[in-house]
Amino acid sequence: MDLQDQLKNLFPDHDFKEEAEENNEEGIWMQEEPLLCKYVKRKGKPVTIIEGYTGADDDFKKLAKEIKVTLSVGGSFKNDQIIIQGDYRDKIIDILKEKGFKTKRVGG
Repeated sequence: MDLQDQLKNLFPDHDFKEEAEENNEEGIWMQEEPLLCKYVKRKGKPVTIIEGYTGADDDFKKLAKEIKVTLSVGGSFKNDQIIIQGDYRDKIIDILKEKGFKTKRVGG
């Protein structure tokens, strides 16, 4: 008897449905214009900024979290921009191209 069968025995009235995966990339809005990947310095420290997304904020936040986890870096989502600590333009552009986004490298 596996865990699913045990749960069905404990809760016979509950309808167990197959849960969809949380990392569903089909839900992310693809766009025509490329995302801009900029390099700037703020208070003397390098920062990579991704902007130009026209879809929903929740999708952009999900994308920001995925980039931060993949690169193991800090960052935030503010004012329709993803702000990543450090100069990771090349790696971010590769990640975005794998997901099907068009990107444009801006700055140095």
